[in-house]
Amino acid sequence: MQNSEMSFRESVEVMFDRAAALVDLPPGLQNKIRVCNSTYTVRFGVRIRGGIETFTGYRSVHSEHMEPVKGGIRYALAVNQDEVEALAALMTFKCALVEVPFGGSKGGLCIDPAKYNDQELEQITRRFAYELAKRDLIHPSQNVPAPDMGTGEREMAWIVDQYSRINTTDINARACVTGKPLNAGGIAGRVEATGRGVQYAIEEFFRHPEDVKKANLTGGVAGKSIIIQGFGNVGYHAALFLSTESEAKVTGLIERDGALFDEAGLDVPAVREHITNTGGVKGYANATFIENGTALLEEECDILIPAAIEGVINTSNADRIRAPLIVEAANGPVTADADAILRKKGTVIIPDLYANAGGVTVSYFEWVKNLSHIRFGRMQRREEEGRNQLLISELNRLFADAEIPVAFSDRFLSRFSSGAGELELVRSGLDDTMRLAYQSMRREWHARPEIDDLRTAGFVVSIERVASSYRSKGM
Repeated sequence: MQNSEMSFRESVEVMFDRAAALVDLPPGLQNKIRVCNSTYTVRFGVRIRGGIETFTGYRSVHSEHMEPVKGGIRYALAVNQDEVEALAALMTFKCALVEVPFGGSKGGLCIDPAKYNDQELEQITRRFAYELAKRDLIHPSQNVPAPDMGTGEREMAWIVDQYSRINTTDINARACVTGKPLNAGGIAGRVEATGRGVQYAIEEFFRHPEDVKKANLTGGVAGKSIIIQGFGNVGYHAALFLSTESEAKVTGLIERDGALFDEAGLDVPAVREHITNTGGVKGYANATFIENGTALLEEECDILIPAAIEGVINTSNADRIRAPLIVEAANGPVTADADAILRKKGTVIIPDLYANAGGVTVSYFEWVKNLSHIRFGRMQRREEEGRNQLLISELNRLFADAEIPVAFSDRFLSRFSSGAGELELVRSGLDDTMRLAYQSMRREWHARPEIDDLRTAGFVVSIERVASSYRSKGM
């Protein structure tokens, strides 16, 4: 990346300012929405390996127009205050766009988790959780973290247990974080949620021929060639669902140690197994290995999905990106400078504040589940099955009485007679959320000549919604 490149935080602020200029707001309210409310920095010591090691962590609250505030906790050496505040701002606008009733927050711990064993990570995580919880920066009704880069279900389980130890009488303690394992109050479909949301976002885009035409593409998702940068939780699930369900071809995959390319389409589960066994893509036999993996970002394809870290598409490579459609599965993968270059070229970008909102959407469902203390589908699933089976039986009787030969397929009978369980309801709710959020963006995109991209349209929708919340509070 060039030295003159904007930082991640600067990029978010530039994108906000571009959209805010199109919204009729008093200067004071615009600035209130723009700035980060607060950031807490904590430095704590943990006794490990015969000594005391000091760690630095952050929890930033961008906007409390709705509470609780929501945002993940990431573990990475690059974590710093600017990054955490930029991510918190994105969470505010992401939640507003998909109409999840949270404000934006984010947290991070400056650590390389690979350098510590499981026991040490648990000690560090529990101490970090204690430092945040005693200041209500982890709380079911005030601040609800979730997994992010470097964290997952395991860390969330440690955090919820630590919170419960501090707040022994809080009946809603499990709602203090989301992204937990199922046996610790999690929800079916949360692990796949962000990748599944990317799939639903792409499918909704291709339901609108006018939008597809803007990207110089035709038809639907089936058969489209896709290159994915990053094969973690988000990239893997997006690749899996797009290839197996949407019938697209994942032709390229970029990872830390290089990239794989196969014009006929990669076997996604096989690549995943290889990475799990070896720690990288190198040595995978059924595709071409490319040592300089980032060069594959510039390869010709229909859809490019950056699904890892911020700033991978910047001024050093934006003018060579050939994909007509970019879907931001990561936070901030395209810098503001690169965004301007790509928009000038006519590249359509489905922005991060929409495309990767599947995680926070399903986190919302998990939070609601924890507060209601009942699994989704528990009350109605068997009743639905009974009604559906009754209908099939009656149809069979009517056809038999009329001597009309009929045979329902096994696939139809299996799907129609089954009531919706938690996973089916979560996927349905996520699909509905992604469809409606995209439609709210595209209305602005097509209705206002001064809005020529989906990112600006998404920010406009979000800013207007946050402003409405503040106005209702008397601001």
